[in-house]
Amino acid sequence: LEVRGAGLSMRATDSKDVEQSAHTISSDMEATAERAKQAVALTGESSDDEYATLVDSDVPLAKQGPTDVATMWDESQLVTMLTETFMRLSERLSGFLTEAQSRIMSAKLFDKLQKLFEDSQLLDRFDEIQGRLLQLLESNQNSSIADEIRDLSQRLVNIFEEGQRSVSPQIFDFQERFFTTVEDFQKQLDLMVKYDWDFDHYLEEDVPAVMEYIRAQSKPKDDKLFAIGHSMGGILLYALLSRCGFEGRDPKLAAIVTLAASLDYTTSDSSLKMLLPLANPAQVLNVPVVPLGAMLSAAYPLSSSPPYVLSWLNNLISAEDMMDPDLLKKLVLNNFCTIPAKLILQLTTAFREGGLRDRSGMFFYKDHLHKSSIPVLALAGDRDLICPPEAVYETVKVIPDHLVTYKVFGQPDGPHYAHYDLVGGRLAVEQVYPCIVEFLSRYD
Repeated sequence: LEVRGAGLSMRATDSKDVEQSAHTISSDMEATAERAKQAVALTGESSDDEYATLVDSDVPLAKQGPTDVATMWDESQLVTMLTETFMRLSERLSGFLTEAQSRIMSAKLFDKLQKLFEDSQLLDRFDEIQGRLLQLLESNQNSSIADEIRDLSQRLVNIFEEGQRSVSPQIFDFQERFFTTVEDFQKQLDLMVKYDWDFDHYLEEDVPAVMEYIRAQSKPKDDKLFAIGHSMGGILLYALLSRCGFEGRDPKLAAIVTLAASLDYTTSDSSLKMLLPLANPAQVLNVPVVPLGAMLSAAYPLSSSPPYVLSWLNNLISAEDMMDPDLLKKLVLNNFCTIPAKLILQLTTAFREGGLRDRSGMFFYKDHLHKSSIPVLALAGDRDLICPPEAVYETVKVIPDHLVTYKVFGQPDGPHYAHYDLVGGRLAVEQVYPCIVEFLSRYD
């Protein structure tokens, strides 16, 4: 059972409970997708209700209406709400935001608030308070500015209260938009805190926790393990070898196998280049998380049923006729999850010169891979649109020849292997798995 997120070291005590929970979630998702598929068959369009069901409850949809909107102007409640929001911005959200990103977020909030009224005299007062608040948020003096932030929040609410009186015919709409604006902004901040991990968290916290647990269970005589990584799992293994090589540490691995993985995608035409727009920090702040699992689940009926308007999505996952349809369905509905913007931001460095970097941007993982002495089997799929063979080879070529074995699965006339066919295709058990077993057996 694969556990995602930066909390992998927090293991469940009862594996049966975990397994049962996973099966229940899987069944619920499949039932929801089946209902959505039937809705598409009847109407030719996706059902909004089914889509809403598929999206994670903690990822707000833009089309959702406001919840718990106050029907009366509660001045103290709004002052408290604004004060908490500004204080969280001043604290940089526990390190998530840099100073520049914090300024961007602050400006976005003020811009949203400013649009709620048009009175020029009030706008002048608003601009004055906005300027002072921005100065405080950039001062890095969290303990000493709380009272002043609350005072400025009170003054801000007073301005809006005057604005409310000046537009009394739209009084309820004004209240609703005011509360909704602040609540939506707070939800975005909450998402940033909840999904606060990147690639290096996996590498520095989760992978060691996994290895420690397996080593304790299997008790290898030489204290070393085998590791097999698919996609980002393979990227993590390469990064581990690089980091250990740079630091002169023993990775405690006898040999590794990577499938469809690379540290450098610059020479390939990978479909993951669609992540590049998110490399702009301002863009990342607009999209704190990407609900990939929900989006693919919602799109699945349109990729598997007439008129097949999204059938091209299937090619990213599996080549034609290479995966059992039921398995492909389970894969789409269960394998993908909500992705933090921080993770995507770091992964986009794999498309820049030098390849994947650590979160500081100063350490290039590919530069130190040659220092490792661990044998590597690197496998690629001939029709992999996510990690093409050219990308795999771009990493393979920096490993000493006597330590690396490189193989591309697929023939000119078929069968072909896409990204997930290497692990779940019809022929994986017959062709891929024996290759892996034979390689690892040399070092057992």
